[in-house]
This record gives sequence, C-alpha cells and structure tokens, in this order.
Amino acid sequence: MQQAPPSGPPSGAPLIPAAASSNLEADPAALPSGVIFRRLLGYVRPYWGIFLLGTLCSLVASTTDTLFARLLKPLTDQGFSGQTGHEIYFYPLAIVGLFLMRGLFTFCNSYAMAYVGNRVLNELRRQMFHRMVSLPTRFFDAHASSKIVSRIVFEASNVMGTATSLFTNLVRNGFTVLFLLLYLFSISWRLTLFSVVLVPAVTLIVRRFSSRMRQLSRANMNMTGELTRVIQETIDCQKVVKVYGGEDDAKRRFGKTIDGLRGNAMRITVTSSGTVPVTQLMTAIAFAFVVFFALRLAQHHQMTPGDFISFMAAMLGLLAPLKQLADINGPLERGLAAAEGVFSLIDEPPEDDHGTVVVDRAQGALEFQNVMMRYPGSGRYALAGIDLSIRAGESMALVGSSGGGKTTLANLIPRFYHASEGKILLDGIAIEELTIESLRAQIAMVSQEVVLFNDTIRANIAYGSRAPCSLEQIRAAARAAHLLEFIEELPQGMETVIGERGVRLSGGQRQRLAIARAILKDAPILILDEATSALDTESERHVQQALDTLMQGRTTVVIAHRLSTIEKSDRIAVLDRGKIVEVGRHQELLAQNGTYAHLYRIGYGAKDDAAHDPRLAPSQA
Repeated sequence: MQQAPPSGPPSGAPLIPAAASSNLEADPAALPSGVIFRRLLGYVRPYWGIFLLGTLCSLVASTTDTLFARLLKPLTDQGFSGQTGHEIYFYPLAIVGLFLMRGLFTFCNSYAMAYVGNRVLNELRRQMFHRMVSLPTRFFDAHASSKIVSRIVFEASNVMGTATSLFTNLVRNGFTVLFLLLYLFSISWRLTLFSVVLVPAVTLIVRRFSSRMRQLSRANMNMTGELTRVIQETIDCQKVVKVYGGEDDAKRRFGKTIDGLRGNAMRITVTSSGTVPVTQLMTAIAFAFVVFFALRLAQHHQMTPGDFISFMAAMLGLLAPLKQLADINGPLERGLAAAEGVFSLIDEPPEDDHGTVVVDRAQGALEFQNVMMRYPGSGRYALAGIDLSIRAGESMALVGSSGGGKTTLANLIPRFYHASEGKILLDGIAIEELTIESLRAQIAMVSQEVVLFNDTIRANIAYGSRAPCSLEQIRAAARAAHLLEFIEELPQGMETVIGERGVRLSGGQRQRLAIARAILKDAPILILDEATSALDTESERHVQQALDTLMQGRTTVVIAHRLSTIEKSDRIAVLDRGKIVEVGRHQELLAQNGTYAHLYRIGYGAKDDAAHDPRLAPSQA
C-alpha cells in the first residue's frame, strides 16, 4: 500500500446531499455578467495572440466606412467641378481599394475568431464532459440526462458565440461608430450633437430590455432541455409506448413542450425586436434635424455640397452598426444564459475522494460495521445497522423482499453512495480512506441491466482491462464466458458492431459479454446484481456456467431472486426493511424455518405471493 496525494475535501467533511450540492438547477442570478465575461476571457487567454490579431483586423475593417465617407467630400467638391486628369481614375480605384481592404481584413478577422471560438468550444465541452464523468451517482439520480446532454451539446455552442462572434461585432461596430462620430465632429460639431443627443436614451431603452431577455433566454434553455428529454424518453421507451398504446400521450407531451418553446421563442422575438424600431425612430428624428440644420448652414455658406454629402454618408453609415449594436443584446443575453448553465455544470462538486491509501490488489475481505444509509428526502433508513463480515474469496448472497436494501448495500461497496453512519472495511481498511480509483480497481460488476457500447465485441470486452490487452486475452475471456463459439460464427467475429446498448445481441449474449468483460478485469471482488433474473432457462444455464467460472477465487456479493443462483453461495444474508434478519448456509436457513424458509416455500421472488405476505411487502430501498 502507498499513500496518494490528498484530493477533495478534508477527511470528516460533512456529506452534502445531492439536492443541496447541485448547481445545475441553481439560481442563475448567482453568476453576474461580469463574472461570466471574466471566465470566458480566461478560456480565450491561451489564444491571445490570434485573438488580438482578429481584433486588429476588425479594427482596420471598421475604418473603411469612415474613409469612404471622407472620400465623398473631394469627389463631390472637385470630381464634379469639371476638372480632368488623374482624379477621374483615382476615385473609382480608391473605392475598389477600400472595399478590397475591407473584405480582406473581414475575412482574416472571421477566420481568427472562428479558430479561437472553436478552440474555446472544444475546451468548454471537454471540461463539461470531464466533470460529468467525475460526478457522484446522486447527481444523475437527481437530473435528467437530456438536460446534461443539452448543456454539453447546445448551450456550449451558444457560449462560443458570446465569447467570439459577439465580441467581434462589438469591436467592429463600436469602432465604426466611434470613427464616424469623430469624422462627423470634424465636419460640424453642431450637426453631430443633434445626431448623438438621443444615444443615451437609446442606451437606457436597450438596458431595460436586457433583464427581460436574460429571463426569457434561461427559460428557453430549460425548455430545450425538456424537449430533448421527451424525445429521448420516447425513443428509449418506444416498445413500451407501442405495446401500451401511449402514442397519443407521447404526441400530447411533445406538442405541449414544443408549444411552450414556440411561445417563449415568440416572446424572445418581441423583446429582441422591440429595440430595433425604437432605435430606428430616434435615428430618423436625429437625421431629420440634421437635414434641417444642414440646409440652414448651406444658406449661410458654412457648408459645401461635399461637406453635406460626406456628412450624410457618415450619418447613413451609422445606421447599420447602431442597429447591430442594438440587436447584439438578444444574442448576448442568450449566450450569457447559456454560459450560466455551462459553468453550473463545470462547477458541480465531483465525487468525494479524500482517500489517500492505494491498494495494488486486495485480498477481498469485506466488513460492514453498523452501516446506516438514508437517501436524501427519505423519511426512513434504507439500511439500518448492518453488521456483516464477508471473508476473502467467499460468496455471499443477499436475499429478501423488494426494497429490503440489497442493491443499496451492494452500491455502498464501490462508493456509488456513502453510508450515513458506520464503516465499510476492505481488508481492514475503511473504504473512505482508499482513493476511488484504487477502490474501484478491486471491483467488477455484472448487473441485470447490462451496459454495452455501440462498438465492436472486442472493444466491449477489452473495456474491462485497465491496461492494453492482446486479442488472445480477449478471446480467453470470451471463452471463459461461454461466448467464443457464438462470436466465431459471426461474419466479422470479434469486430462485429453490436449496436446501441448491444441491441443486436440476445439477452443472454449481452449478459455473457458483460461477464467476459468482468473476467478480463480479474478483480478480487465481484458484485452480481440480478445477473440472471431476466433470462430464459436456456440462457440462464449458459450464463450461470460463465458466472461459476467468474466467481472462482473471488469475493462475490450476489443479489438474486432465483434460488438456482444463490443455493451454491457459501453464505446467505437475508435482509428485511434495511436490516439483516438471518445469515447462514442454504440448508441451515431452511432448518431455522424463518424468513428465508418462507421465501423458499413460496418460490423465492414470486411477486403475487409477495403482495399477500406482510414480510414480503415492498419498501423503499
């Protein structure tokens, strides 16, 4: 054993219930806009050089509107005065040159910002995914998977727009407005004051729309996550939907969700579009005043036609960037709302891992000392004072009525959940003192709901090995799981893709593939959670043969409802309402004529009998 560097909260820190520790549904107001911008800039910092280059290109491109307006003054005053010479070639070439320069620098800016933006998007998604795989099981119990998927796939993409594209528009349009205003002041400060006098009023109006946009954007993110959930559930449960005639209900739920999303989208459109006509109206009022006073100045010979045309061109040039600056509020608020969701996932506290002890390979002795377990929000203990010792290499079957606490007890061993009170020891060491990686390296699991990946048979079996393994090792594991003969009959053999969740395999084949994966891991502790309960007799026979091979020499915790699975166990622990009421061998427990004997007489696991017997009544696990 060796000491690993400490990580996570200090030893003895109170456990935070899932409902309290989760930030995914936290109040978004906890993240002010300034904090979000600073965090986003932190992601841009590694690409600062390219970002500055893109900003500089945007800055240069923003000067072309002012240069074009400036060119109109000599063009009007001199180009149309009857002069001949190089001017007749200069002005057309200058116009082409200006727009060529604008196009070149706009392209460079777009490329640089897209490069930075996609790098930022990749990093955000990477951090979100890395945090997701390190989150405790309670987090996934409390949150729909569709919302997590929506955060990583959709909302992170919106954040990229906030970090780069909107910044580009802000820089380009902001500097365009600034340069044009400076030029307007150089022509006539009086006329310019009339042009800008309404800018503060426009700013106040835009600010009033901002808070409304943020609220609507948050609601839109939540509704999108709900839409993803409805679609995903319908796909996952499509057989149940068809068998039980749930098509109309699925359509109703989907229709209700998209109608809510549509209504919210229209409210966003109304709020976002409301700033545009206000801005345009105030700009038109300022424009009318400019025309009036320009004509007065021309009457007193204080403004030339070239000045007026150039001034008007600059004024008109302000309309587009001002409109885009006014429109930037909607996407900005949507991006900020998305960033709140992204950072809430990144900020989720990972699994508690304050253990420091590393075990290379445990012997496998387990001991439960007065273990108590209560789920958040539950009024009763799922486990109430469990005292149980399992010797290294011993097989221990956990039996009892549904809700007795069998699965809860098994889930405490790999620290999927933490005991509320008491200790669990592995070879005399409290599992809380072990690092999570070291603890789980000692454990292999095979459950009723086999988890397989949409990959080849070889890749799914090899998933059980922490180190690179040879094809011969994989074949040996498949042979031990009584699966090799089936694999060799397939056209692609080990390279056969099994489909999502192994849909192209039968239930027994999926189960044996999971057993092969556990055999390849060769862990000293094995947890079998209802590994044969959903199989027919023939499939169960093959799976049981594979399990017998897998269990040899390993500490095994078996949860089952079939006596054929547990009769051969070294010992059996009977749980009832979170307590161990009997422990012993099969024949010993039958002789005691207690709870186990009653279960045996009624045909262990028969649900109809359980419904009529108080000792078999379901309770929360």
